[in-house]
Amino acid sequence: MARIPAAERRAGLVAAAVRVIAAHGVDGATTRRIADEANAPLATLHYCFATKEALFAAVFEYVADQYRDVLTRSDVHGDVETTARGLLRGVLMWYRANPDFCVAALELISWAQRRDGDHAEIVYNKALGTIRTILGANATAAGRRIDQDTIDQLAYVVSALSDGIAINWLVFTDDDAAAAQIELTVDALDAWMSRHFGAAAGAVASAASPTPKPTMKSLVSWVSVR
Repeated sequence: MARIPAAERRAGLVAAAVRVIAAHGVDGATTRRIADEANAPLATLHYCFATKEALFAAVFEYVADQYRDVLTRSDVHGDVETTARGLLRGVLMWYRANPDFCVAALELISWAQRRDGDHAEIVYNKALGTIRTILGANATAAGRRIDQDTIDQLAYVVSALSDGIAINWLVFTDDDAAAAQIELTVDALDAWMSRHFGAAAGAVASAASPTPKPTMKSLVSWVSVR
């Protein structure tokens, strides 16, 4: 049997930990369950990660990297309003396609806060930093002067709206409503941008991507909890 490189084995164990945390919560994510999920001997896990704390630190780093990668891929390299919509829509669609990650990320953040650690803050700061950098770069490329406070506020709005959908992900069970809910959430972003950047921001969004008509059910339910 071919020997698996250490970096690849570590990555496999971290990804397995995310799946186990999604299924069993942080407290149920034993090293044995994680090793079994990764199809690796328990001794290999202990070789790759000296302690469970070291494994979880790597999991938090993985979570932060995933958010950064999703945001980077969602950068449409347009004006600030179009870019903000692209970032929000990209994260929401990614949550829809990766429910296990969504559940695991919220579990980990809650766990970290209970332990008074700074892991959750690091994840948020990295995500917000990525959003701010993308928005600022697009504003500069478009020749617009937008003060840093406004960029920071917009980054917060994008993050807060995506958090709301993430929690909804855990509660309701209607995946068919996801498309309408994504656009409804983008509409909320447009309302903020119209206030700060002018009414044209919302008008451009409406012309570019008409919002599916939501039903009463679609306003409160999105995806299945498995």
